[in-house]
Amino acid sequence: MMFAELKKSLHAVFSQFGKILDVLAFKTLKHKGQAWVIFEDVNSATNALRRIQGFPFYDKEMRIQYAKTKSDIIAKADGTFVPREKRKRHDEKGGKKRKEQLDPNQAAAGLNPSYAGAYRATPPLSQIPYLGARPIVPEAPAPPNNILFVQNLPHDATAMMLQMLFNQYPGLKDVRMVEAKPGIAFVEYENEVQSTVAMQALQGFKIQQNQMLITYAKK
Repeated sequence: MMFAELKKSLHAVFSQFGKILDVLAFKTLKHKGQAWVIFEDVNSATNALRRIQGFPFYDKEMRIQYAKTKSDIIAKADGTFVPREKRKRHDEKGGKKRKEQLDPNQAAAGLNPSYAGAYRATPPLSQIPYLGARPIVPEAPAPPNNILFVQNLPHDATAMMLQMLFNQYPGLKDVRMVEAKPGIAFVEYENEVQSTVAMQALQGFKIQQNQMLITYAKK
């Protein structure tokens, strides 16, 4: 699995709970199966932790807990930031590391059962704009049915990314991307009641900078 895709999928799942400052995932063996989602505020992190604890993500149940240390982004915001080199010298001088208070601004998502550890430094947040396809508005609204037509997705959106979102609502059967037309997809539920619940819940939901437009598909 590409780490860029992992970060985008995590962002898509967690962004429904509040503004995300950064998503961190690493290729090193030490941090394999782990990621850090840094929210702007405590309430968002707490809500995410409670709502999607155990949520299936790439065939594994997520184990979520508050990170053990602050990220640099949060530390700089509250004025407690100390460069890593100074922290290291302080730790060596003291003989052992100072215990850090749990910072609920960060929700740490463990993607395997062996989650442990903390992240101290945050790389610069990349500001990359994503442009989705223009909405394709049907000539006439389709009647309610079990298949949803999703538009205005980022061009690099994946079926797995959408499945993470729509699988929160009962009855999901299939997600189909349209390779010839990036930016649109079809999401199928078992019946129109279930598809309607999902549509109402996710209508206008933003993936990256794109606001989803959801209608019933024409059959």
